[in-house]
Amino acid sequence: MLFLFSITWGNVSGWYTPLCLLLGILYAWLLYRSPVTLGSKARWGLSALRAVAVAIIAFLLVSPLVKSVTYQPQKPLVLIAQDNSSSINSFKPQGFNSHNFNSRLADIKKQLGTDYDVREFNFDSNLHDGLSTANNGKQTNIAVAIRQLNERFVNQNIGAVVLATDGLYNQGTDPQYEARNLKASIYTIALGDTIPRRDLLISNINYNKTAYLGNDFIMEVLAEAYQSQGETLRLTVAEDGRIVYTQNIPANSSAFRKVIPVKLTADKKGVHQFTVKLAPVANELSTDNNAETVYIEVLDARQKILLAYAAPHPDVSVIKQLVERNRNYELKTVQTDKLSSLSLADYGLIILYQITPSDHISLKSFTADSKVPLWYICGAQNDMTDFNQAQNTIRIIAGRNEVQETFAQSTKDFSLFTLTDSTLGKLNRLPPLLSPFGNYGAASGSSVLLKQRIGNVNTDFPLMAFNESNGRRTATLAGEGLWRWNLAEFGTFGSHSAMEELLSQSIQYLTANASRQRFRAYASKNVFDEGENVLLNAELYNDALQLVNTPDVNINIKNSNGKNFSFLFSRTAQSYQLNAGILPEGNYDYAANTQLGKQPFTVKGQFTIKPLNLESRQSTANHRLLYGIAKQSGAQMLQPSQLNQLAELIKKNDNIKTIVYDDQRYSDLIDSKWLFVFILTLLSTEWLLRKREGEV
Repeated sequence: MLFLFSITWGNVSGWYTPLCLLLGILYAWLLYRSPVTLGSKARWGLSALRAVAVAIIAFLLVSPLVKSVTYQPQKPLVLIAQDNSSSINSFKPQGFNSHNFNSRLADIKKQLGTDYDVREFNFDSNLHDGLSTANNGKQTNIAVAIRQLNERFVNQNIGAVVLATDGLYNQGTDPQYEARNLKASIYTIALGDTIPRRDLLISNINYNKTAYLGNDFIMEVLAEAYQSQGETLRLTVAEDGRIVYTQNIPANSSAFRKVIPVKLTADKKGVHQFTVKLAPVANELSTDNNAETVYIEVLDARQKILLAYAAPHPDVSVIKQLVERNRNYELKTVQTDKLSSLSLADYGLIILYQITPSDHISLKSFTADSKVPLWYICGAQNDMTDFNQAQNTIRIIAGRNEVQETFAQSTKDFSLFTLTDSTLGKLNRLPPLLSPFGNYGAASGSSVLLKQRIGNVNTDFPLMAFNESNGRRTATLAGEGLWRWNLAEFGTFGSHSAMEELLSQSIQYLTANASRQRFRAYASKNVFDEGENVLLNAELYNDALQLVNTPDVNINIKNSNGKNFSFLFSRTAQSYQLNAGILPEGNYDYAANTQLGKQPFTVKGQFTIKPLNLESRQSTANHRLLYGIAKQSGAQMLQPSQLNQLAELIKKNDNIKTIVYDDQRYSDLIDSKWLFVFILTLLSTEWLLRKREGEV
């Protein structure tokens, strides 16, 4: 770090300097021109002291500025990101030693020396600090590792990124697109083996997560076999440990792939485990990828939902597609002019898209006589007066018939049901909806899930809220444009999981009270992935069917091995929530109990935690991807055996260099304390000398 100082004059001319000096000399001459008892040397010395002091004081009155420049060199960052997923060790080439490789990777820091700032990371589904030899990651997301590196070191001098991986990813988007946002050279280290070896695997299973009791359903199994021409593959499917399907498949090529439709029957209600397996063959590379487990829930019937609208809108088809991905729900869309042909009593929830019950006589009559849950979605087509009269969740005072863009902003005190942190984070990043222009307020008793952010201003205006009154649950979404959310989520995150979870959880809450159960305890979903937090909700109603959370709610969770996990639910504003954390894979039964007054309540249920076998589905490394990432960044791909060349390549790269930042600051010279001390010293010295000579 280097500091430089200089005097600058701002709006004043620098010619004032000799004038200040002349003024100091003139003042000294006037004071000491007529000597009394002073000798010549003393008179000249005292004159010099007074001249300098006066010149400096005059100089300060001109108000010059001190310019200070700080030069801060920033070494180039070299970021090493090492793949810590299990595929690195499972499908390594002969002679590859991961411990030895990691040791050589760590030596790069020493080889680059003090001219570079080297940081080390490892990644699986997320980025972690430091290198690791565990290779136990269950998922690989190369894109998120690159993005997190870019976000963590934004506006810093990133010179190079060293990406050591096999190029196989099973989460996130294509890493090549994310790598374009990183303005640095990306050197890729090609791990894994690109040579196909004898291996059988279940690479994918297409299936519906739910089936209906008594119906047949199809699973499509993609079986692959490499270097196994002439072998006969034996495929078996076991339901809860009982074999229900077998088939022999001849492999007629060295790179054999075939989609096998498996027809099964849903003959028992509940969540069932299906294990699809290929029998191993001699000299097979790995048998870890020969089997895949899926879970299918068998239901008695689907919940029927009606979506009524006045005019066609892209939101209608988006809602239908997303809701019906949850096989528990069957959604029918209908325009208001065709409502008369339907039996509204068949539906457990009615979604009113930019309409109110008064828009159709049969709808108005039915909702007045029943307690069916209603979900209002408001937009430009709504009449605000009619809308405010129809629902008691969100109040809108509209000054004019216009719409404005409103972003979603999640709230912290919402407690009716639980959305994952991932979903809430995604909702906050989605594009705006179009909401009626006006002042918003939440009605009494409403619970606000999402608030409005207008531009960059967070407001207290509700965007989505829920309420319960007179035994009916209602929801209101004050904005149209869900099709934008749908496209943006897939474009940014590669899935529709946040939208699906928002709709599914909202519908589950709205329809939950139809059974009039006084006590409910349920998992946020029936099947959790391994490593995912298990979330449960509970609701307790008093005799008037009002939510209460005064008594404690206990739950005992037991896995198939008989191990028990006991928890106490946490209270929210009106109900209960529990984050049971990460539990081992397997099937679980739970029993929740509480007591209101003298009446005890008990609810039982089950959920499953399925293992993640994503890392075993691909055995051949994707070095083409790594070559493309390196080439587009201006770097190159290296083999592990070439790792000793990496430090020299980085040193020779002219784009990787130290950057010097200068920080310029201006301050008034008169603020300098040392000048005050200097002036005081000059005048004090003069006074002492005059006193010694008898002139004071």
